[in-house]
Amino acid sequence: MNTGSQLIKNNFRVEKLPHIWCPGCGHGILMRAVTEAIENLNLDKKKVCIVSGIGCSSRAPGYMDFNTLHTTHGRALAFATGIKLAKPELKVIVITGDGDCTAIGGNHLIHAARRNIDITTIVFNNNIYGMTGGQYSPTTPKNEFGTTAPFGNIDKAFDVCKLADGAGATYVARGTAYHVKQLIKLVEKGINNKGFSLIDAISICPTYYGRKNKKGLAVDMMNYLKDNAVDVKAVKKFQKEILEDKFVIGEFKNTTEPEYTDEYNKILEKVKHLHK
Repeated sequence: MNTGSQLIKNNFRVEKLPHIWCPGCGHGILMRAVTEAIENLNLDKKKVCIVSGIGCSSRAPGYMDFNTLHTTHGRALAFATGIKLAKPELKVIVITGDGDCTAIGGNHLIHAARRNIDITTIVFNNNIYGMTGGQYSPTTPKNEFGTTAPFGNIDKAFDVCKLADGAGATYVARGTAYHVKQLIKLVEKGINNKGFSLIDAISICPTYYGRKNKKGLAVDMMNYLKDNAVDVKAVKKFQKEILEDKFVIGEFKNTTEPEYTDEYNKILEKVKHLHK
């Protein structure tokens, strides 16, 4: 595994750096984790395609030196589906935000998961719409504040992992910008899964979410991730009352089911046979 300057040289469009994310934002850490996972797997860069929609997270592919596609709001998975069907040999990775993926893009998420199409989706989840002004998102915790929830959010937040699991994803996991080594391994396993994979990557947004909700500085928000994450393997050790104030990280699901492009190609072969 290469580190430091070599990792950047191998995986980033250096001329595009430095990135535009705010000081303290967790997205840079997550972006590096994704590139490190790709490098650890020794993937051919020409056979990796990274797709994003719109939002803070979706700026990431612009810095990453692979085949990349920056698409429209919420439609990253729709574009990625088309890419995977046209070029099934590619490793297709979607980088998306909590709003981009679960609000305007929520229907695409559900159907990509139920089809079990071989796409790895990494949700840079900072609980807010950062780029467009701090509006609350489908993952903003109840009673927290946003520019569109000045008196507190009354919506129940999505659990992105449970949503993906229920829709049919075959690999589901959660990591954080603090637990980087674990996150890299989760992304590696998601990429290696032959089917739809979702990794909910918990990030931090000190600028909008942090200030609006009095979460302190970036260091305080990172310490929150450190102190309140419970590994799924250790959940049974905790009493239910204690877990109510925590969140669970780790691998939640890893199963094998028929993959969509393989099944689609079987249909194409049948059609070819009928026309011989």
